[in-house]
Amino acid sequence: MKLAPLLLSFCLSCPLLSADEIRLPDMGDSTGTLISPAQEKALGDSFFRSIQSQLDISNDPEVQRYIQSIGYHLVANSDTPNYPFHFFVVLANDINAFAGPGGFIGINSGLILNSGNESELASVMSHEIAHVTQRHIYRSYEAATQLTLPAAAAMIAAIVVATQAPDVGIGAISAVQAGSVQAQINFTRSNEQEADRVGIKTLARAQFDPRSMPAFFEKLQQASRYYGSAAPEYLRTHPITSSRIADTRGRAESYAYRQVPDSQSYRLIKAKLRTSSGMSAKDLIAYFNNRLSLGTLEQKAAMQYGLAFSYAKQERYQMAQDILKKLITNFPDQEQYLNASAYLSTLEGDSESAKQAYALLEKRYPYNDQYIFATVALLLKSNQAHLALQRLKEIPYHRQNSPDYFLGLAKTYEKLNHPLNFHRYMAEYHYTIGQTLQAILQIKLAQKSKKNNFYLSAILEDRLTFFSNEILALKQLQE
Repeated sequence: MKLAPLLLSFCLSCPLLSADEIRLPDMGDSTGTLISPAQEKALGDSFFRSIQSQLDISNDPEVQRYIQSIGYHLVANSDTPNYPFHFFVVLANDINAFAGPGGFIGINSGLILNSGNESELASVMSHEIAHVTQRHIYRSYEAATQLTLPAAAAMIAAIVVATQAPDVGIGAISAVQAGSVQAQINFTRSNEQEADRVGIKTLARAQFDPRSMPAFFEKLQQASRYYGSAAPEYLRTHPITSSRIADTRGRAESYAYRQVPDSQSYRLIKAKLRTSSGMSAKDLIAYFNNRLSLGTLEQKAAMQYGLAFSYAKQERYQMAQDILKKLITNFPDQEQYLNASAYLSTLEGDSESAKQAYALLEKRYPYNDQYIFATVALLLKSNQAHLALQRLKEIPYHRQNSPDYFLGLAKTYEKLNHPLNFHRYMAEYHYTIGQTLQAILQIKLAQKSKKNNFYLSAILEDRLTFFSNEILALKQLQE
C-alpha cells in the first residue's frame, strides 16, 4: 500500500536504516526491549524536520528560549531529568499542544494566549512531558501495528499537521486513512490519567501550582460548550471529562496551597505573541491601551511592551521607541526591552543604534548567540561580509546545526562571491527544515562551481550520498 502524499513528503527527511535496524521493538512484550536511544533520536529528528517544513514554527529566539526554559525546568523536576527534550511554539491561534517522538513537544501560541497564568501553561507542558516519559506514544503505536521508524514518524507528523492545518493534512490523507492513523495514536483513558498523575507531581516539584491543572481543564471544558463541533483540538486528542477534572483536583488538593506569581517573561511573551496573532494593529493598540492602568507595575509594563510592538506594526517607530526607552530606564535589567529597541532600530534603518544595542546585549548576555546572528545580519547589510564570517565562527558548537547558522553562512559566502559554499550551506539549511529534495539540488549546484577542489568535492559527494539515501528510503517505503 502506498503512503499518502503528506506522509511521503515527511519521509524525505527520514534517516536511511536497514529493515532490521528501523523496526520498532515490541513495546507490549514484557521480554522485549524499548526503542534504542539512537532510534528514538532518529525518529524525533525526522518528526521535527517534517513539522518545521509544514507548520509555522516560531523562530523568535526569545519565544524559543522562554518555552524551553519552562520545559527544561519541568523536566529537571520529573522522574526522568536526563531525558532529552525539545520544546517549540507553533504560531497558531488554536488551543493545542502535542508530544512527538524523541521528546519533541509543541505548544500552540493560542494555548499560551488562553492560559490564565504561567502555572496553567506549565500544567499542560507537564502533562505532555508525562506522555513522553511514560512511553504512551510508542505503546499506542505498538498496540495497532508494527511500523518502521520512518513510517511511524510519518504517521505522527501527518496527524499533527492534519490537526494544526486541516486544509493541508486532510487534503493529503483520505478520511479513511486519517481515521485509521488517528486511532493508532489516540491516548487511552488510562494514558491520560497516568499523564495527569505524573504531570501534577512534576508540576508541584517545579514549584508551580498543581491546582492549575484541574482549573485549566475545567476552563477548557466550559469553553467547549460554545465551540460545538469546532472544539479545540486539545479537547479532541485529550478528552476532558468531569471525572478526570475531579481526579486531578483531588490529587492537587493533597499538596499544600501556595501562591505562585507569574514571571515577567511569561507576561512579555504573551504580549509579544498577541501582536503576531493576526489582530490588526488598530485592534492591538486598543487592546493594550485598555489595560495600561491595570495590575502591578510589571503587568502594566508588559502592556506597554505589547503596545510598542503594535505601534511598530504601523511603522510608528518613534512612538514605539519612546515607550521602550522608558521601560529600559525603569527596568534596566529586563533583557527583552533592550532587545526590542535594537530590533526596532533595525526595522527603521538605524543600523548604528542597532549595532550599539546588540553589542551591549552581547556584553551582558555572552551566552546568548541570538545577538551574534542579529549582528551578522547588520554586517551583511553594510557589506562587511568578512567580519560577518568571523562573528559566525564564534557561534558555539551546539548551535552550529541550526537553520539560522547555516542560512547565515550561506548569505555570508554569497556576499563573498563563493558560490560553492553558498550552495553547500544552503543545502544544509534546507535539510534542517525538512526540504531534502531542495538540499540535493543545492549540492548539485555546488558541485558545478569552478572553486571546487578534492577536499570540498569529497564533502559534497558525501552529503549528496546521504541525502540521496533518504530519497531511496522513501522509495522503499512506497513499494
